[in-house]
Amino acid sequence: METLFDGKYCVLGLSPMDDVTDLPFRELCKAFGADLLITEFIASEALNRDAEKSLRKMLFSPAQHPIGIQIFGADEGELLQCLEVVEARHPDFIDINWGCPVRKVAGKGAGSGILRDIPKMLSITEALVRRATLPVTVKTRLGYDANDRPIVDLAERLQDIGVAALSIHGRTKTQMYQGVADWTLIGEVKSNPRMHIPIFGNGDIVTPQQAVEARRRYGVDGILIGRGAIGNPWIFEQSQRLLRGEEEREVTVAERVDVCRRHLLAAVDFKGERTAIFEMRKHYGGYFKGLFDFKRFRLPLVTATTLDDILPILDAIAEHY
Repeated sequence: METLFDGKYCVLGLSPMDDVTDLPFRELCKAFGADLLITEFIASEALNRDAEKSLRKMLFSPAQHPIGIQIFGADEGELLQCLEVVEARHPDFIDINWGCPVRKVAGKGAGSGILRDIPKMLSITEALVRRATLPVTVKTRLGYDANDRPIVDLAERLQDIGVAALSIHGRTKTQMYQGVADWTLIGEVKSNPRMHIPIFGNGDIVTPQQAVEARRRYGVDGILIGRGAIGNPWIFEQSQRLLRGEEEREVTVAERVDVCRRHLLAAVDFKGERTAIFEMRKHYGGYFKGLFDFKRFRLPLVTATTLDDILPILDAIAEHY
């Protein structure tokens, strides 16, 4: 993974999103230029009891390297115990999720809930760094709330205990996904002369132009793209082109339909028809964003319940546009 970071190149990664960044979607993002992939977050306790869904989340193809497996939990023993099963899958690194703000995670002291107890966060992270045989990275937020944003100091302390890279979402825990991501503190972390590990920024990068501007203004080593990639794996290719000073490539409707169909079929193969069709509904808005008078197709797409219903709709979209 170290070869990605030469100071001249901005690494573009896919930010983990539950029930979105699964194996089929990661495969597409890689094909369209994502440099770095991370699995959906996986509960340590679920791995320790061999929960099938959690074990499947760790699956990835050889083409997806470099890739990290992201784990979360609030119990040091549970997190240490799951290392063996995670490392047996041979990812390139292990990512600790200290950033998820949703109640079912943070309310139990995991994810960004740990930001109320920084000593515990550091203690658990250090224990994982010491035990793991792979590099350990961290994804976190600016702090717990507007009055508690310790990320500049926290980044130094995480580096000092051996974290290999740090990804920072530009919001606090209490902000959830509301408001605007604040990249100024991410920039302060990156410009801190004591910092030498790679720093990734995350939050509100939904266009290639925003990726270029974030790199220019804040000098981050990499950018994690989340919502901007949903139904839009091309954002990585387009961002790469702009970062190189090239013009964007137009993505035709025919290509959108083709890639959406490939995504759907791969998801059905991987998760089964019912689950894949339900989860694909999150992607259709991205695949067909901006198409004039798309309402006639949107409702049928998001209410169809079988593959045999959806494929003709995709064909009709291609013919109509």
